[in-house]
Amino acid sequence: MSVDHDNLRDVKEQDRYDFRTEIDYTHKSRRGIGVDVVREISALKREPQWMLDFRLKALDIFLDIPMPTWGVDLGTLDFEQFYYFMKATSTNTRSWDDVPDAIKDTFEKLGIPEAERKYLAGVETQMDSESVYSSLKEEWERHGIIFVDMDTAVRHHPELVQAHISKAVPIRDNKFAALNSAFWSGGSFVWVPAGVDVEIPLQAYFRINAQSLGQFERTIIIAEEGSNVHYIEGCTAPQYTEAALHTGVIEIFVKKGAHARYTTIQNWSRNVYNLVTQRALVDEDGLMEWVDGNLGSGVTMKYPAVILRGPRARGEVLSIAFAGDNQHYDAGAKAIHLAPNTSSMITSKSISKGNGRSGFRGLVRVARGAEGAQSKVVCDALLLDPESRSDTYPYIDVSEDDVQIEHEATVSKISEDQLFYLMSRGLSETQAAAIIINGFLEPFIKELPMEYAVELNRLVQLQMEGSVG
Repeated sequence: MSVDHDNLRDVKEQDRYDFRTEIDYTHKSRRGIGVDVVREISALKREPQWMLDFRLKALDIFLDIPMPTWGVDLGTLDFEQFYYFMKATSTNTRSWDDVPDAIKDTFEKLGIPEAERKYLAGVETQMDSESVYSSLKEEWERHGIIFVDMDTAVRHHPELVQAHISKAVPIRDNKFAALNSAFWSGGSFVWVPAGVDVEIPLQAYFRINAQSLGQFERTIIIAEEGSNVHYIEGCTAPQYTEAALHTGVIEIFVKKGAHARYTTIQNWSRNVYNLVTQRALVDEDGLMEWVDGNLGSGVTMKYPAVILRGPRARGEVLSIAFAGDNQHYDAGAKAIHLAPNTSSMITSKSISKGNGRSGFRGLVRVARGAEGAQSKVVCDALLLDPESRSDTYPYIDVSEDDVQIEHEATVSKISEDQLFYLMSRGLSETQAAAIIINGFLEPFIKELPMEYAVELNRLVQLQMEGSVG
């Protein structure tokens, strides 16, 4: 009997993410939504009254807003089936040695401490509902940078939090933003002082470990005038028979002449609903970049947005989605031009295989008075077989004459001539297809730090298993 070493390697790689940690949780809310759960979360966190009021207002708004009827089918989403708060440890620590062994082993398997030592200016790790470890290297602390979990920020930097929370993503923006506002827990708070260039990335890693969990991190990033920061987010979860819910909200504020980049490599398991709101407000001469990779979850709705509110503000969104069997991604981007001479670039790459479905939903809006605005949207889809599907829903709303708007979209399949050529050089059909796909994704991959590009290639290879031949 022969051994399929390629298959064994694929199984080993998948096991890196699809494992469960036995944790003795220090607190676990009841299943379902209610005022009592909101008050319980706020009391456990010992929050000030203004935050409890914020949560209760958000709950009322959530209950008032109807479910969206566009995008993915959310007919099977039952909000009463989830636990809205699970606390894995009694405290968040800044020393890796103080993290409980079971949780430490989880993040060691995922490579987080090694990445921190080699590549990162700071790390935050979240297990289920709360951060368990936060660290910022001393050299960056000396520059006055704040990099803490959101719960710590509410306690120690309340003025900054109050001045920014829900300012980019209002509570009433959409049903899931309201849900997050009511039940948020964890996430990152980043403040970079004026003129400070954080030369190496900060990273947060979000892990869903428990079954039937709702994870609702809230992240706020503030890049003051002339500063520069790159934040990387990783996400994984084990596969369960019951659904999990991930509903994050990310608000970014790019001040005059500042530059912020937010990179996501998302690899949730296929039982996860991934329903996220991401938005940046960009001031004069600022630059915001979203680099967004989606290769996991059964359902995703995510549309990173840039609101260009200062003259010459720029926004770029570069995204990929790989929808395999039983996956539906409705993703895309928004660019809102409110000031003169602003510019945006949206590049979307999607791959579909089996009965997977990927959709691009993009919005470009130019307000009156935003003369000289420029925007380009490029949407490319690759179908791997006859059963897969791709959709494009572009929206362009222009209220100014002196603008330049471009939109282009392509749908293609893997060329048989390309496959034949590569296979004639000794590659298997699966290997040849993977090389072609990597070429298709090259504009995205080249924007990643090397270690994350390698990781993305591994994830693509896992998605490709069994897709051809």
